[in-house]
Amino acid sequence: MAVRVIEVDDFDLVVFGGTGDLAHRKLLPALYHRDLDGQLPAGARIVVTSRREFSGEEYQAWAEGALGEHVKDLEPAALKRFLDRLIYIAIDVATDAGWAELGAILAKRPKVIRAFYLAVAPDFFGTICDGIGRHGLVTANTRVVIEKPIGKDGASAHALNESIGKVFKEHQIFRIDHYLGKETVQNLMALRFANALFEPLWNAAHIDHVQITVAESLGVGGRAGYYDTAGALRDMVQNHILQLLCLVAMEPPESMNADSVRDEKLKVLKALAPITPELAEKHIVRGQYKAGASEGGAVPGYLDELGRDDSLTETFVALKAQIANWRWAGVPFYLRTGKRLATRVSEIVVQFRPIPHSIFGPEAGVISANRLIIRLQPDEGVKMQVMIKDPGPGGMRLRQVPLDMSFADAFKVRNPDAYERLIMDVIRGNQTLFMRRDEVDAAWAWVDPILESWAAAKDQPKAYTSGTWGPSASIALIERDGRTWAEDGI
Repeated sequence: MAVRVIEVDDFDLVVFGGTGDLAHRKLLPALYHRDLDGQLPAGARIVVTSRREFSGEEYQAWAEGALGEHVKDLEPAALKRFLDRLIYIAIDVATDAGWAELGAILAKRPKVIRAFYLAVAPDFFGTICDGIGRHGLVTANTRVVIEKPIGKDGASAHALNESIGKVFKEHQIFRIDHYLGKETVQNLMALRFANALFEPLWNAAHIDHVQITVAESLGVGGRAGYYDTAGALRDMVQNHILQLLCLVAMEPPESMNADSVRDEKLKVLKALAPITPELAEKHIVRGQYKAGASEGGAVPGYLDELGRDDSLTETFVALKAQIANWRWAGVPFYLRTGKRLATRVSEIVVQFRPIPHSIFGPEAGVISANRLIIRLQPDEGVKMQVMIKDPGPGGMRLRQVPLDMSFADAFKVRNPDAYERLIMDVIRGNQTLFMRRDEVDAAWAWVDPILESWAAAKDQPKAYTSGTWGPSASIALIERDGRTWAEDGI
């Protein structure tokens, strides 16, 4: 199946942090693929900055190495065309060094779309935005992209948004969450709102519970220093997982207009039932991995990677959330995420209620409730588990089988990385997949009391062995409700 590619308008994209890990692994490969597919106009420029004193040729060689590492089968002509787009400028964002050169380059094309991508630590967001403002680089056609984490709590997120808001209007700010750019997340919207099949059943009368799992088999590695200031709740739940929960639980928006979609997501965040300190002990499990085996070899524990004897930072969290509205009253949402788990997988499981009455005798076997599984990574796809008759004579014997749709098998095309879609949406000015400021505030308003209860309790996270599914208490969290984590499809 051919994929229709629509060229975007001409643009200048300025990447701060152009020699960092994000640019190396994600941004440059994403932009190369969009250029390869013919989506970038001939005049599009990519201006890359960092503190390194590279020449233009040295940076192009660095970028070619990054693409060679992360892109399969580079095409020589496309590679040359892409590398020729790259302009390198050494800028020390804390001083005025390099800003004049950037301004001179951008001044040559004042009317084209101008996007600033802040692929740097959040500590530099305010400084860079201030520099962009002081040097007069903001036009009517300017956007700014900021990566998570947006603050460490509600107060710091507010301060960060205030500093960015002094330079950019809200419609110019794109708070990126790469999970929302994944193909399967987009298909969650299509499944719900482009089909008559699911929406009548998408409520407490027909859905028993929802599970959202984002599991990683890797440890914190070189990110240990950062991770110890964040933890799983801040790093994954406050942004990625709550955004996935919103897409599952939100009401049908009026249209796919950005604010229509984000208005409905905001309603979900505001309807989340608070988890008080008393409830936290029963509804939340946090853990920290210790040494074990993962991906065929022995791996160290979190404290070993951190180089310390103790830490209260959680590398795993599982929790039970409730949405206090008519559609979802009484339906638990079980959320879990962690490092060094049994496998790398991200998926949403919608567990439907059992049939109210079976007409089949005991010889038919156990009748399992239907389950919709939306796999985000790896092997993106959608699976619906249904009951059918086992073929052959000998009576009515039932078994559960999957109606399985793998994107790779169904479409026979390369599945674009989330950053490819999101960067192009920035250029188009489409904010549908980006978080609005009030969404960030509402998410922190729900997460902050949990963090405060942990800080007050000062309990050590429960230890779990690397290569497992986390602390045994996380199994008890769901099984005391008569349910179980859905790991049969993993």
